[in-house]
Amino acid sequence: MLHMVNKAPLSTDSLRTCLAVAAPGDPVLLYEDGVYAAMAGAASAPWVQEALTRRPIYALKADLEARGLTALLDGIQIVDYNGFVELIEAHNPVPWL
Repeated sequence: MLHMVNKAPLSTDSLRTCLAVAAPGDPVLLYEDGVYAAMAGAASAPWVQEALTRRPIYALKADLEARGLTALLDGIQIVDYNGFVELIEAHNPVPWL
């Protein structure tokens, strides 16, 4: 199952909830303000770094660029819109947080 997070990690519990309920191996896609969770040095970095040991985490390139984010945690995979669509097609159902 693909889990999608679009809220900043410290503004809501969406990221923590997602990481708590996602099964090992379930991919997580960060988009819109959710991409702030991909930043190296962010307050959420320890949770995300730990989650990367159990599942792939993707960040939408356009949203990273729109926010000027370039220093990302090691292991975050960047996807463009085509990659976004491929993730959605490959994983069903998709819960939206």
